Amino acid sequence: MIESLTKIWRFAGEEKKEINKSIIFGFFHAVFYMLQVGAIYFIILALTSGDSSMRPAWTSLVLLVLSIAGRACMNYFAQLEQTHAGYFMAANKRIDIGNRLKSVPMGYFSEKSLGRITGITTTVLDDVETTAPMVLVSTLSGFINAVVFTLLVLLFDWRIGLIVIAGTAVYLWITSAMEKRSAAVAPKRQESEAILVEAVLEQIQGMSIIKSFCLTGKGDKKVRDALEYNKKSNLDIEHLFTPYVLAQDITLHVFSILLIFAGAIFYINGTMEPADALMTVIIAFLVFAQIQSAGSGMSILRVASSSIDNAEQIDDIPQMDAGGKQILPKNHDIAFEHVDFSYDKKEILHDITLTIPENTTTAIVGPSGSGKTTMCSLIARFWDVDGGSISIGGHDIREYTLESLMDQISMVFQNVYLFADTIENNIKFGRPDASHAEVVEAAKKACCHNFIEALPNEYDTVIGEGGASLSGGEKQRISIARAMLKDAPIVIFDEATANVDPENEDRLQAAIEALTRDKTIIMIAHRLKTVRNADQILVINEGRIVQKGTHEELIKETGIYAEFVGERKEAIGWKL
Repeated sequence: MIESLTKIWRFAGEEKKEINKSIIFGFFHAVFYMLQVGAIYFIILALTSGDSSMRPAWTSLVLLVLSIAGRACMNYFAQLEQTHAGYFMAANKRIDIGNRLKSVPMGYFSEKSLGRITGITTTVLDDVETTAPMVLVSTLSGFINAVVFTLLVLLFDWRIGLIVIAGTAVYLWITSAMEKRSAAVAPKRQESEAILVEAVLEQIQGMSIIKSFCLTGKGDKKVRDALEYNKKSNLDIEHLFTPYVLAQDITLHVFSILLIFAGAIFYINGTMEPADALMTVIIAFLVFAQIQSAGSGMSILRVASSSIDNAEQIDDIPQMDAGGKQILPKNHDIAFEHVDFSYDKKEILHDITLTIPENTTTAIVGPSGSGKTTMCSLIARFWDVDGGSISIGGHDIREYTLESLMDQISMVFQNVYLFADTIENNIKFGRPDASHAEVVEAAKKACCHNFIEALPNEYDTVIGEGGASLSGGEKQRISIARAMLKDAPIVIFDEATANVDPENEDRLQAAIEALTRDKTIIMIAHRLKTVRNADQILVINEGRIVQKGTHEELIKETGIYAEFVGERKEAIGWKL
């Protein structure tokens, strides 16, 4: 129990001060609660002593008003501080996870990782937000208040105090046993939450496939299994808690009856005054309220602790930015030195050595799966190489911080992702301080200004997540405008004109050529007009550079490039 409370306390971070305030307010809430007991005691004394004056009534009334008002105020402020702590504990962790994910290898973002990360940042941290501060505050303040209340009862009558201590001890023993037993099922509950989120994400993302194959209601076995597992893990916790909760309630009721019985016995044998005997009956109904508050928090202590363990697993992901320096290179030559790279155990690149001089254009061609995109991703350090090195401006890219490295590079991906935000903010993503005029200028050069102006709110039009409300060509042109606006010295195009219609392709190609003048350009391309004007062409096959040279040089050689050119010419000549 202490370990779990310590874990929550450590996780609270900067919110410890808010939790401290909530505990203090909780303590004063108990103090005002005790005034209620005092009010009752004054009435009992008056009744047993035959005092018929109004003084006891007015005294009790004042104490009751103070008790009610004080408890209301203390509860209000305690809840505010507790809610603040919970919200910012979760929010700060989400921000920390977001910052951490910026510097992890791209290989980490598999389908499974996506579901796991989503589960942690949503349901798991929601559990932390709603349960962790409540557990910590209710448990600590409950214990403090229970100790104070018990001391007062001991002062009232040590015999009654001993019965209260015995009841509290049995109650805490049952609660501790429940907390230990929950250690076996709480992690499974958190795991089931992550699996459920992962399955639902996959189902939603693949909905077009499910519909196209008429699998609606049939292709959801994974989701149904995840729901069943989630239901079972939650029911397991409830089944585990139920007998312990019953035992807790029975314990408190039994000891409350013992208090009443003891008060009656002590009165009968003449060792307790009538007023004190009646007060013992009242205490029997009130004394265990504080320890019950602490116990109710402890019942979900392991769940909160397990949620924190789950959230902190992301802290174990290896970071790629360790030891990096802020570097501004004097030139932007790119050099590969005997680079090897594998996905898991599958070799993708083998012994790649090449130089891409500053302010030149390099085209990369080759069969699908040959390693073209991987080479470009390694330059941006989406992964670290297995062997050899890649340098920009004479500095190994591992010497850069990721921020200073990405300052040197703009990328246009073949598969474009746009954020659920305005079109202007999507274009400004790589340069948030750009003016509206600069955004419009970049959009015009990327041939997307006209279709943006036709939208309901023009540049302030909010697009769906992933750019779902735009066509493939429109999304790609916006991503090109984004790269143009960033204006980095190195530009990487992964089939930048793949989804652009023929009407705009020539203008877009001219705009790219004009904007990328005096920059280091790397492009993956399959179109002849994109490739033939490059300063050097790299032909990749099975992870190796098999040909290198200009278009004129390579066209004369027998090999993949000549076949590539022949196929493209033949495809251009096709007619219907």
